[in-house]
Amino acid sequence: MRIPLGVHLGERFTLDETWAVADFADDAGLDSLWVAEGRITRDAVTLMTLLTNRTKRIRIGSGVVNNKSRNAALMAVTFKTLDEFAPGRIVLGIGAWWEPLASKVGLPLRKPLKTMREYITVVKTFFANEVVTFDGEFVQMDGVRFDRMYAENKPVPVPVYTGPVGMKMLELSGEIADGVYLDFLLPVSYLDEAIPAINRGLAKRPKPRDDFDLTQIIACSVDDADPQEALDHCKAFLTLYLMQQPHIAKHCGVEPGLVQRIQEIAGWPAEPEDIKRAMVLVPDELVRRVSACGTTSQAAETIEAFHAAGIRVPVLNPLGKKLETVQALAKTFA
Repeated sequence: MRIPLGVHLGERFTLDETWAVADFADDAGLDSLWVAEGRITRDAVTLMTLLTNRTKRIRIGSGVVNNKSRNAALMAVTFKTLDEFAPGRIVLGIGAWWEPLASKVGLPLRKPLKTMREYITVVKTFFANEVVTFDGEFVQMDGVRFDRMYAENKPVPVPVYTGPVGMKMLELSGEIADGVYLDFLLPVSYLDEAIPAINRGLAKRPKPRDDFDLTQIIACSVDDADPQEALDHCKAFLTLYLMQQPHIAKHCGVEPGLVQRIQEIAGWPAEPEDIKRAMVLVPDELVRRVSACGTTSQAAETIEAFHAAGIRVPVLNPLGKKLETVQALAKTFA
């Protein structure tokens, strides 16, 4: 079965690993590269810029930037510039950020649905090459537009994907966005509720739309010689997220109290030794439910299940042997 695949380039990648995976993905005909930005590690735009020069055909998305730390006009012109470097290949993936990080940097989450609606409305108006006047609670613009003086200002064909988790944000995404970039560490069963929420949003549009895109990151690790080692890479990753982004827990079927027990072990930010001590609390069955891990065939079976449930592009977030995992799964679905 041929399935279009993307690759999520997270903070665990060294630069050498990033280039190796990007080169392979571009040459092998994969669908997309998505550059992470969430924790205080790397910004997405710098790496996306380098990837526009390094690659020739693959789509490049932010996976995801937040709608709080960059002014909406700056965000629009930044992605307009990226589209100049790689015409038709850029995707703006944008999220509402997460707590407690947002509060720790002085930008606490408040009315995330309203913030997202205002921000995307303004950014898409910029991309349409229209004058933007907007007086919102979170976003204000007064008669501005793209104003390049020495070249023609044109609409920018950059699709906007949200990075939603909750059902209300999924519904809003169906109403105002071009697609979703769904989070990792969610089981296939999550889509039973998520897709109807998106469809409720799509039904609110004044004009029908049948090209709304469903993309989802899937944490994965492949080791045919030692499947348990591959599973443990995903277990450590899940443990970290339950420590520091516990909003994911209610959607992945975590036993009540597990997050609290894990957080009692970890500080902020979590240290590698904290993760090693805490991950023994996480059952293997939970890891298998929310990641694609083990042998190549075991991981591929999970990815096929996400695709069958409605995800057009499963995006691999490879852990452990990163390049080897991407190569093995790309070969499986070529």
